[in-house]
This record gives sequence, C-alpha cells and structure tokens, in this order.
Amino acid sequence: MPGLVYVVDDDTSFRTAIQRRLKVAGYEVETYSSAELLLDRVPAAERPGCILLDVQMPGLSGLELQSRLIELGSNLPIVFVTGHADTPTTVRAIKAGAEDFLTKPASSEQLIGAIERALARYESARSQRSKLDSILSHLARLTPRERQVFDLVVRGKINKQIATELGTTERTVKAHRHEVMEKMQAHSLAELVSNAERLGLIDPSSNSGS
Repeated sequence: MPGLVYVVDDDTSFRTAIQRRLKVAGYEVETYSSAELLLDRVPAAERPGCILLDVQMPGLSGLELQSRLIELGSNLPIVFVTGHADTPTTVRAIKAGAEDFLTKPASSEQLIGAIERALARYESARSQRSKLDSILSHLARLTPRERQVFDLVVRGKINKQIATELGTTERTVKAHRHEVMEKMQAHSLAELVSNAERLGLIDPSSNSGS
C-alpha cells in the first residue's frame, strides 16, 4: 500500500506541482489549502502517511497546526517545507518532533528522501505501539497474585526471596512464575524483563539482578 501524503500549503501552484511529483513517485496525495481544513478531518493515521506542511499560512500557521495535531494524539510525522526558513522556527519545529525541515524550492530527491524517512519512522512507531498493546493485553490477564510475582521476578528476585516476601512456599511461587511466563508469552526471563522495561515498570539502568 503506497504512503498517503497530506500536503498543506496555501500556494495553489505549489500544491499542484507537489501533487504531480509525488503521484509520479507512487504516493497517494491529499491537498489542503489551510491548516484548518486538515484539522477538520484529522487523519486517523490507520495507514502509513505523513504531512508535508508549509510554515507561514493565513489562519493557523504550520507550527500551530503541529501543536494542535500533537494535542489530538496524531502520530503522523511532519515534514516542513517553507520559503522562509529561520533558525528559531526550524529548531522549534524539530524539537516538537518534525521529521525534517526543507526550504523551497526543494528538489524531488530531497522531498522523496524526507517523505521516505517520515514513512519509515511512522511504520516503526506503529510497530512499537502494536507490540506495546500486545504486552499490555497479556499483563491484564495476570491474577493479582501473579502480578505480584511478575513485579518481583522482573526486579531480579529469586523464588526463595519472593516466597518470603509474599508469605508463601517456593513451590507455589514456582507455579505462579510458570503461569506468568505462559500468560506473558515470554520464552525467557530476559524477555520478561524486556517487556517490563517497555511498559516502564522498571528502569533498565536500575535492574541490578539482585
């Protein structure tokens, strides 16, 4: 499935030229003459895509649109294309997460390169979110006691320590631990710890294994 590029620019000739160039390169393109028009149908980002965005436009500026999209939870990467680049604007846009900042007239190579990077980042982020959702759904299947065992195991506690802490037997802990590994679909302790780190339940640097 080709990437979908949302072009937001108040310059009609620029939108037309960009649309033609991108379609020749194999992309689907939607064009908008203002930031407000894009906001009216904020892309759900269910498919690979990115936004090619002008900085200075009547109404909402490109930077203001970027802020609004972030507030709305949009995951679409933004590539700014402007005829009026200045360092503070560029720095602000990049700090807020812009993929790239190009100056008009940008060559086809520059444009395509920036769009390819943006789409690759989108796919990577989507894959990460999908993995995270999967781990969360596994975690939700743990019983309260299994969750306690999980929390202690990923902090490096051995069965004997866990049994003492929970006031139970090592055999019981062993059984719970087996259930935790099964439900979390983890094939090793290292994978279980990695999942806990992804969820932010433990700090990778502080997991001493003691």
